Amino acid sequence: MGGTTDKIKGMANEAAGNIKQGVGKMTDNERLEAEGKAQELKGEAQQTVGDVKNKVKGAANRHL
Repeated sequence: MGGTTDKIKGMANEAAGNIKQGVGKMTDNERLEAEGKAQELKGEAQQTVGDVKNKVKGAANRHL
């Protein structure tokens, strides 16, 4: 998977996680809130992986 793809998937997971957290809070559903937080963190990690991949690719291209 490319860095941009990771970043896009990460943003989607982060957004979905935030929505789940909000619904969990509104409905007093702690399980849904926790799932949302976990999904948000997964999205943040995916975005970080995407950033690193893009930086590595950029550095490699500069040295060619």
